[in-house]
Amino acid sequence: MTTGALDLPDTSRLEVDDAKDELRKVLRAHRRAHHRHPSFGHTPACEALTEHALEAVAGAASVATFVSTGAEPCTRLLLERLHEAGVEVLLPVLGPHLARCWGRFQGAADLAERAPRRPPEPSGPALPAEAVGEVEVLLIPALAVDHNGRRLGQGGGWYDRMLPLRAPGTHTFAIIHPEELLAESLPVEEHDEPVDAVITAQEWFLLATGSPAHARSPES
Repeated sequence: MTTGALDLPDTSRLEVDDAKDELRKVLRAHRRAHHRHPSFGHTPACEALTEHALEAVAGAASVATFVSTGAEPCTRLLLERLHEAGVEVLLPVLGPHLARCWGRFQGAADLAERAPRRPPEPSGPALPAEAVGEVEVLLIPALAVDHNGRRLGQGGGWYDRMLPLRAPGTHTFAIIHPEELLAESLPVEEHDEPVDAVITAQEWFLLATGSPAHARSPES
């Protein structure tokens, strides 16, 4: 299990919003420096993460997830594998009047940049935000997750609005790079909701009361 590998600044004296912004700067810079993806094909890390994610969501008929861009952990192969297995996959899309909506993944060839500075999105009708309440598993992005399952997102508020709409008992997994699972606590606000598990290219964990538990890896 990889925890605490990043050299993060002490933000304990800052207001929560300022502390989050400072941590985002450091985490984004680390990703740019250490996690560059090729322009085509899938890396071994991408393939390993995909296998762990498929194990974590095994049996689910519907999943909400995201299209990775830049230095994010790669989800593109995972999308293909879920689609091939007949799993319904919902992806974030901007709907009418910039509403936060979902769209059904219909294959990699259908993805396109449909809004400036947005990840690729599927075509087809936009589904309301409440559609996330119909999925069985959420696989969501994060810049880091701490030992209590608190995640630090990009700051856009997408999942702050989406997570309260999920059905009771729906499992939520954060997809991160291995070193972004932190031993130290992240700053949190009242609206921040924890995730149930973490998936990386090395392993995946269910998070239990303050510490990672049920670790799964190629060696276990």
